[in-house]
Amino acid sequence: MAPRVLVSDKLSTTAVQIFKDRGIDVDYLPDLGKDKEKLLEVIGQYDGLAIRSATKVTEKLINAAGKLKVVGRAGIGVDNVDIPAASRKGIIVMNTPFGNSITTAEHAVAMIFALARQIPEANASTHSGKWEKNRFMGVEITGKTLGVIGCGNIGSIVATRGVGLKMHVIAFDPFLSDSRAEELGVEKVELDELFHRADFITLHTPLTDKTRNIIDAAAIAKMKNGVRIINCARGGLVVEADLVAALKSGKVAGAGVDVFEIEPAENNPLFGMENVVATPHLGASTTEAQENVALQVAEQMSDYLIKGAVSNAINMPSITAEEAPRLKPFVKLAEVLGAFVGQVTEDPIKEVEILFDGSTATMNTRALVSAALAGLIRPQVSDVNMVSAPIMVKERGIIVAEVKRDKSGVFDGYIKLTVKTEHITRSIAGTCFSDHKPRFIQIKGINLDAEVGQHMLYTTNADAPGIIGLLGTVCGENGVNIANFQLGRNRPGGDAIALLYLDAPFPETVLEKVRAHKSIDSAKRLRFDVGGE
Repeated sequence: MAPRVLVSDKLSTTAVQIFKDRGIDVDYLPDLGKDKEKLLEVIGQYDGLAIRSATKVTEKLINAAGKLKVVGRAGIGVDNVDIPAASRKGIIVMNTPFGNSITTAEHAVAMIFALARQIPEANASTHSGKWEKNRFMGVEITGKTLGVIGCGNIGSIVATRGVGLKMHVIAFDPFLSDSRAEELGVEKVELDELFHRADFITLHTPLTDKTRNIIDAAAIAKMKNGVRIINCARGGLVVEADLVAALKSGKVAGAGVDVFEIEPAENNPLFGMENVVATPHLGASTTEAQENVALQVAEQMSDYLIKGAVSNAINMPSITAEEAPRLKPFVKLAEVLGAFVGQVTEDPIKEVEILFDGSTATMNTRALVSAALAGLIRPQVSDVNMVSAPIMVKERGIIVAEVKRDKSGVFDGYIKLTVKTEHITRSIAGTCFSDHKPRFIQIKGINLDAEVGQHMLYTTNADAPGIIGLLGTVCGENGVNIANFQLGRNRPGGDAIALLYLDAPFPETVLEKVRAHKSIDSAKRLRFDVGGE
């Protein structure tokens, strides 16, 4: 029986034809995604679901999708898909990470022009029969300073367009290297300096815990009077109430907003303000971009359903069906090692070395490298996947070295990840045993045998009596339950580490209490996706 795919959002008819040409039974019901109950009723019939942003792939929907193998998102954002729930059910989630990059970047540049010359308001005034030439006094963009927050794929395109328009471009991005900044022709700065210097500020960063509300009242207070702010990235990066207040006071001269905290945005305090240009999430809305992402998602889903090939997957590496059974546990291991280092490293990473020892050196190490890099930068770039991770790392000028060697120790094979920043070198090694679960076998050169937990606390300290009791006391006094723990040290009285396994995320207030103890050198809370193990 041919695989069956549901297209529940508006997608190019060319994509529908691709499914048919590949021998897939496809139902094109572009309005079904808005009808949650009807979608829930029929989803169990399908092997694949092709969506854009209207369809919400919730845990409830996933649990009802008994046959579903793959969800394909035509576009980059997967905010409308419950990825952990999909992973637990073994459903692959794919996106098309680069199909609309130019289109989104061009929309941001269009916003810059629209704000600088008040084009929307001038257009409405002229159409109404007025001739208010003196009312619409604009500003030139030539020679102005453009601040780009997030200089990845889309942000770098905006930056180069700004350079071409003779603007002075400054950029903030924790992963942007000096060499990459020089290549783009931009000046790399810290965030506060960008706020202080920029005439125009444009956001091109994903929405993460670190970037949520990155522009609030405190940030706006640091900006120039008359600054103009553009957000074509994600709702939630800007505190809308604070932006409204700054627009009313004149601190912010204008704002170009394509994304909102709540979408669809039918009632928003920014609406009706003369100095706001608002568009309904049009960043990717060009004929070319829509066609590109539609074709890409149809081809990717068809390749998986027919051949078992995986590409541009959020929750699974790009590997062939033949090698998947052997490779998959080590892909998870590589991702976990990267995620560990990515969560404990705050300084910009300059170099990454991935060592494959023994049996791992004979595997598809390209997929393993991609998995490790995806885990490494996911704390900063939440929608990174196995395909886009190497590109994003290269764009940021991070040097990646891959080393293979014959078996050198007691393990048949293991992976060791080492990163270098300006100030430190940090390494971690792990392997998989017969249960296929990833395990940490060395951290900071200290040997241990530790499983990976969903919620963990990692501490470093000088080896001394009382550390276990200290951690237990702080946790107990603050209602934090420790399910298990692992300890390690390099020698008596030397460096020591502790890994605590917790039932829930470690509260920030309790973390500060742990850090406050003079016996603890550092403490980091960690989270790992252990679904499907």
